[in-house]
Amino acid sequence: MGFTSVQDGMTIDWDVEIPMDDGVVLRADVFRPVSGEPCPVLLTYGPYAKGLAFQEGYPSAWTKMIADHPDVAYGSTNKHQNWEVVDPEKWVPDGYVCVRVDSRGTGRSPGFVDHFSPRETRDFHDCIEWAARQPWSNGKVGLSGISYYGINQWHVASLQPPHLAAMCIWEGAADWYRDMTHHGGILSTFWANWYDMQVKTVQYGLGERGPRSAVSGLLVCGDETLSDDALARNRCSFGDEILAHPLDDDYHRARAPQWDKVTVPFLSAANWGGQGLHPRGNFEGFTRAASQEKWLEAHGLEHWTHFYTDYGRALQKAFFDCYLKGEDNGWRARKRVLLQVRHVDRFEERAEAEWPLARTRWTKFYLDAERQTLSTEPPKQPARISFDAPGDGLTFVSAPLAQETEITGPLAAGLRVSSSTADADIFLVFRVFTADLREITFAGAIDPHTPVAQGWLRASHRKLDDTLSKPWRPYHAHDEKQPLTPGVPVDLQIEIWPTSIVVPAGCRIALSVRGRDYEWQKSTGLRLSNFKNELTGCGPFLHNDPRDRPSSIFGGATTLHLDADGANYLLLPIAPKGA
Repeated sequence: MGFTSVQDGMTIDWDVEIPMDDGVVLRADVFRPVSGEPCPVLLTYGPYAKGLAFQEGYPSAWTKMIADHPDVAYGSTNKHQNWEVVDPEKWVPDGYVCVRVDSRGTGRSPGFVDHFSPRETRDFHDCIEWAARQPWSNGKVGLSGISYYGINQWHVASLQPPHLAAMCIWEGAADWYRDMTHHGGILSTFWANWYDMQVKTVQYGLGERGPRSAVSGLLVCGDETLSDDALARNRCSFGDEILAHPLDDDYHRARAPQWDKVTVPFLSAANWGGQGLHPRGNFEGFTRAASQEKWLEAHGLEHWTHFYTDYGRALQKAFFDCYLKGEDNGWRARKRVLLQVRHVDRFEERAEAEWPLARTRWTKFYLDAERQTLSTEPPKQPARISFDAPGDGLTFVSAPLAQETEITGPLAAGLRVSSSTADADIFLVFRVFTADLREITFAGAIDPHTPVAQGWLRASHRKLDDTLSKPWRPYHAHDEKQPLTPGVPVDLQIEIWPTSIVVPAGCRIALSVRGRDYEWQKSTGLRLSNFKNELTGCGPFLHNDPRDRPSSIFGGATTLHLDADGANYLLLPIAPKGA
């Protein structure tokens, strides 16, 4: 049974029971003002265990964040910090109730683990409505949180809970197929590894084998201690289920938002450096959701950082104060887009009216085989150039830019390719180099050495959805495979995820065309405690499952047919200075 304590300036209800319609009882911690007055609610529902402290579960991320950003730790005991959710000590004093729900089958909530499933989304809906009915609630519920806690906001908003008043999706992907599990049709191994490292380790039923909260004294993973076999029976085979659905079928569509039903006011916060997981969903959500009151923000640095900094917290509070407290604080008068425009050494804040920017100069740079260059003029003569898919691919580099050039927006590429086999995986990497060809990399959401932007496409998935495709964002149907005939070229339109970079005068831009993931270095020695792999340029967002990419098909030779008709190009969103 739960209990209540008063500490750190808050009333805390530990392990509150929330019954679901199928009889499963989920458990939540509720942080609220001591006064007991009804307040708006910030609610999160997710799998990372409400009793696991940030510092204990993710020590390397926490240590780096507070070392680089002391404002995160300042003004709080930090005892109640949890991974990817708000610190209640910085919200409850301002008149908010913070509710953390352990999702079904994780932490102290029993049940079967099945991430982003319709069952989970229904649970989330019912938790929102439960919170709205409590005596400490003013009836308005807002959703908050990073990553998982943002992804499922898109999903639950599609169910339109009556008391959902606002949501802040901080680095939250949306499309289960395109954003998360299959980039351009290529399987991402992130989710299988994430499941092992971040979910199985806090599954309900670990009981005495799991940690105990130093704050509440409760076992983080429930009071039952189950066998490994019993734990396995209580969770889906996540990686194998994803692998078993190579096309965008009903499995994926059941785990994706319905944009015409997302009508709640929201703030969508993207990270330029999140290539491989989140930013696409933040931009797609902003452009496609039916909500009339919606804002987009884009920033840099690590995945978790700005959610906790004074910058990010002030932005979130201004939004929630407007929609959950009804304050006339000028939020609605803000421009709809706030960008932290990325330079090679800093970020500069700028407000815009729309996304993509209306003043964008969409500019094509063509691939030239003779000199392996990028230029604004198509090649004069046709040529062929090949690479071995398991190798380092080809890189096309521009001349030094005559002037500083801002590239902010979505990118795209067109390629005419053939393969020595019946398929080919294309990995595109948009890069920046100094004049003397030293690559400039950036701190990404996870990896400290990332390129500017990336795109992916399996050639057999080249079919476009013509109703949703834009020149600057090709949208692939992923509903059938169209195998290649060896040696016969086909045209590919490839989405490259949105980015921002101000390229200094004298530097060069480049496009790498590869048959495998980008590598900054083959070995770096860099690791984080919650990921399996060494960080070599793509973070944990890799595409290296041989079951999805057998070498007999994806280890062949890929040929670019660089014809004089300009079919091979990189489309860049160049942003002229000025509003």
